[in-house]
Amino acid sequence: MRRRQFDRETRRQQQEWRAMKRRRQKSSSDKDPKTILASAAILFVAILLGLYWPSSKPTARPDTAVSDKADEFACQVSAVTDGDTLRCADGTRVRLHAVAAREKDESCSPGHPCPAASGAAATAQLSALAAGERLQCLATGTSYNRVTAICRNESGLEINCAMVQSGTTVLWPRYNEQRPICGRR
Repeated sequence: MRRRQFDRETRRQQQEWRAMKRRRQKSSSDKDPKTILASAAILFVAILLGLYWPSSKPTARPDTAVSDKADEFACQVSAVTDGDTLRCADGTRVRLHAVAAREKDESCSPGHPCPAASGAAATAQLSALAAGERLQCLATGTSYNRVTAICRNESGLEINCAMVQSGTTVLWPRYNEQRPICGRR
């Protein structure tokens, strides 16, 4: 009788020990491969998004004495979007550096300088200066998926400066301090 009771008690302890061992093995063993793969993919996508997420704020590089040839590019103007933005034939969108124009709806964005001239007048002026022209541009940064640049036409006229001098746009001092326009490099 005692022997049976001892055997039952021993079996119960062995079963508990095995169950506890299985729980330990399950918690310390590797996770499901699908879970690991999914976690790695999510981490990879998050890193890529962090690296390549477009900047929503205009940026400009500080003034340098010598321009970097790698920052220069040619732009055959295919369209003028508004008073401070144009599109090159290769699809590049260029925003004129240190220049502010009214929007197409004649408004001015909060925090942006606001010229007295209309958006339509600025667009017409930029079209007269640059439409169909081949420009040489110096990239200064990016703004809303556009390259910010200082551009000159083939006769050497700086488009950014000409727009300000026409009165249809205004100088944006914050960016002009970082990289001056109107012939000052």
